[in-house]
Amino acid sequence: MIYFLKGKVTMVDGDTVVVDVHDVGYQVLVSHISNYIIGDSVFLYTYNVVREDEQYLVGFSTIEEKKVFLSLIKVKGLGPKTVINALSATTVEGIRNAISANNVAYLKKLPGIGAKAAAQIILDLKGELTGTKVKGDPSVYEEVYDALKELGFKGAAIDRVLATINEPDASSEEILKLALSKLRK
Repeated sequence: MIYFLKGKVTMVDGDTVVVDVHDVGYQVLVSHISNYIIGDSVFLYTYNVVREDEQYLVGFSTIEEKKVFLSLIKVKGLGPKTVINALSATTVEGIRNAISANNVAYLKKLPGIGAKAAAQIILDLKGELTGTKVKGDPSVYEEVYDALKELGFKGAAIDRVLATINEPDASSEEILKLALSKLRK
């Protein structure tokens, strides 16, 4: 098992980088590909994916990102490539906050994550990633969604705004105020 790689980026291609470690090039699938520049020195924690028909390395800039990745790939229906794409669209803190706040809308907006997978992530990881029991009540976001719908806002706009709000201890009234202020901008 390769725990980490330390070397120079020699190629950036799609969602992978090639890291030269003592004249051996390792191709590594990474999140946030724009953070990698040819010629830069990098340190990547890695995870080796071995399947019947493929084998590849996944790289992480921090140990926290690797921990979140390892937790997410345990969720039914989420594979390594889906998880790395989801991580590319957010931050580790964003995922932790969404789980802590029971914010399905935030998780749903990530690439490859639908409503069912988002709910499953919260169900499976509700103490593991946040270090505490999940705070908040998922029905709060549903109540706010329904209230905004009744006020005439479109579903897509509501989802987009609720996906930016991660307030685990907030009441439905507080979340509604936040959502309204963002929708009116």
